[in-house]
Amino acid sequence: MSRILLKAILGFVMRVLYRPKIEGMERIPASGPVILAGNHVTFIDSLFLGLVVKRPVFFIGKDEYVTGKGLKGRLMAWFFTSSGMIPVDRDGGRGGVAALMTGRRVLEEGSVFGIYPEGTRSPDGRLYRGRTGIARLALMTGAPVVPFAMVGTDKVQPGGKGLPRVAPVTVRFGEALDFSRYDGMDRDRYVLRAVTDEVMSDVMELSGQEYVDIYATKARAA
Repeated sequence: MSRILLKAILGFVMRVLYRPKIEGMERIPASGPVILAGNHVTFIDSLFLGLVVKRPVFFIGKDEYVTGKGLKGRLMAWFFTSSGMIPVDRDGGRGGVAALMTGRRVLEEGSVFGIYPEGTRSPDGRLYRGRTGIARLALMTGAPVVPFAMVGTDKVQPGGKGLPRVAPVTVRFGEALDFSRYDGMDRDRYVLRAVTDEVMSDVMELSGQEYVDIYATKARAA
């Protein structure tokens, strides 16, 4: 109920202020498991994604977003969980496995799972190399992958910080990708890289971003 209420309120505000342009919404299957994989340029990408997609979208978020104390902490926890975030401790060697298994559970329940293959926000607006977790999820579950692109959200919240500004936003969805030809090969690293690169190629085409063949975390550290 809280999810419906949040989406109704924020959805109205978004339509009034941003009037987002949505392209290719019909490419998202009306039922069954589906992975939405796209670029990540600012903090509010997940919020826009969840508000424009008709089906509920679940995604992974840092558990620190829901562990705050006091009234502020409780409000933040309500907001993030109501918007579809599933808190996971992503620190340490087990963080990636926990995120992967959470995504698998969501898909096996027949739901929509949103993921950013870059693994983190772009440090400079360019599109970085995808991590192969997206490929493992697709091959383990058989779920189709619908690539998407957020265009303009970096102008709404530059640097991922501060209060959102009013700026044009486009959310663009590509054709669903079927990787059933690789069934049973979810541990083949060459297949995982090929699948991931195919997804990122479509995201690049949809977003118009310059592609950089290194991980965003490495670029951020540098």
